[in-house]
Amino acid sequence: MKTVKILGSGCSDCRKLEAAVREAATAAGIAASFLKVTDMDAILSYGLLSTPGLVIDDKLVCSGRIPTQSELRRWLSA
Repeated sequence: MKTVKILGSGCSDCRKLEAAVREAATAAGIAASFLKVTDMDAILSYGLLSTPGLVIDDKLVCSGRIPTQSELRRWLSA
């Protein structure tokens, strides 16, 4: 099972990212647990400079944008 963390304050882009990554996981048949991280110290510990951020299995894979479905599926499958 993949662990997916959405890093950010909970803004509209954070919600869009969460919806997109949930959709990608479902479409690819990948089991994942999802966590929202809003604590600024925790966010900064990943070296994130702009939100939203996406962490998969404790690796920051994207920040500051909403990735495409193909990018999300590729990262989830890795």
